[in-house]
Amino acid sequence: MTDIGKAPDNAKSGGGNRRDVRRLAMQVLYQMDVTGVRDRQAIIDGLDDVFDNPMVREQGTDLALGAWANHVEADGQIAELAPEWPTHRQPPVDRAILRLAYHEIVTGHAPVKVAINEAIELAKHYASEQSPAFINGVLDKLAKMVKQGEAAEDESGENPGATPAESGSADAGEKAWLDDAKSEESQ
Repeated sequence: MTDIGKAPDNAKSGGGNRRDVRRLAMQVLYQMDVTGVRDRQAIIDGLDDVFDNPMVREQGTDLALGAWANHVEADGQIAELAPEWPTHRQPPVDRAILRLAYHEIVTGHAPVKVAINEAIELAKHYASEQSPAFINGVLDKLAKMVKQGEAAEDESGENPGATPAESGSADAGEKAWLDDAKSEESQ
């Protein structure tokens, strides 16, 4: 398990990839949950600029705020999928990872497979030893629910509010996410 505040090796490089943004978003969600601070500028001002460049700090904060806006819905869905581990019983890091992945999946921010894989990676680095398996199980169930919902929409011929991942650009989007993940692994 890695320290939640530890910077990645490429943090000072000035660039930022989706993995950096996602890591920071998870950390910000954790902080929002524990401290109650939800003001965008206060969050950004509180982030250490040694770890992440301004672009990553802003994008990570915005992603976290988007996920926080849906946290009640996410918590409800997660509670249905894992009734033996309701949100209040989950460690705060697990909650943050699940809320972030839920947001990415339901909004199409990332392809489902990518969101799940990245959540598992976050859990491996920042959560307990049991967390990756728990998070994988919950998100796998969520992915199946989302897929069933999309199939029902396809059958009805309607898909209002289709996200980029649902409207045909998923292949290009998934390739970009996978490229980021592969470049991170090679470093």
